[in-house]
Amino acid sequence: MTDETAGLPAGLAGCGFMFDVDGTLLLSDRSLGGYEVLPGAIEVLSTLKERGIPYVVLTNGSAYPPAEQAAKLRRIGLAVEDRQMLTPSSVTADYMVRKGIKRVLVLGIRGVGHALAEAGITTLYPGEPGASQVDAVYVGWFPDCAMRDIEAGCHAVWNGAKLYVASDVPFFATREGRTIGYSFTIVGAIRRLTHARAILTGKPSLHALRFVARKLGVPMQKVVVVGDDPRVETQMALRGGASSFAVATGTTSREQWLAQPPKLRPHRVLNGIGEILTLL
Repeated sequence: MTDETAGLPAGLAGCGFMFDVDGTLLLSDRSLGGYEVLPGAIEVLSTLKERGIPYVVLTNGSAYPPAEQAAKLRRIGLAVEDRQMLTPSSVTADYMVRKGIKRVLVLGIRGVGHALAEAGITTLYPGEPGASQVDAVYVGWFPDCAMRDIEAGCHAVWNGAKLYVASDVPFFATREGRTIGYSFTIVGAIRRLTHARAILTGKPSLHALRFVARKLGVPMQKVVVVGDDPRVETQMALRGGASSFAVATGTTSREQWLAQPPKLRPHRVLNGIGEILTLL
């Protein structure tokens, strides 16, 4: 493998960019605070904004409503408007409305269900009346999840609810290194008990890539996906015919990127996000 472009649109004309957050634009601590902006991130987003090139930011983190997360990013200098900030819950709300899902048990903190409630979906939490009589269970950021919460999810699934998950990623990049994904762990327990199929709405699902493309106003094949994880951003991009830019500032080193098998091989490996400036 080389670092040269393979199969990218000539000159990136007509493309829109999708950026991952953790390990790509910044590093946080394990509690999702204490942001450290990665070199070049501010300059790249500012340049895209100045040139009118469309871009969005899609995190697999579901803890905060999009507008709240966007405000956090703006405070550290990243040019991200509310409409440009996407989370798995953004994708989930859109998907569930299209599927006619009206009642959802949310296994997560309150921010996880915010986008669903805004879309007119009735959101319930464990312990609330009717929590076991829902159309779907949606699992997101839930660091204080207890066995009673997992049990509530199981009862809803046993009663016929579909199981949805924001992120099926076991780890994400923080300043302290790899941190476990809570939704991955919680869904693993529910699936072990119920044998339900989990429907992924965050990266690397094509639900997420389709949503991104609609937000950017370009076909999926014109999306440039920038991220740090071969099994998340790169896998999503390649499955959907989009372009993959890989950065070596998160979960995956440059050496690990260069050793990826063909199905997880990005079109270009960057030491950091700032190298995108040389391509614009």
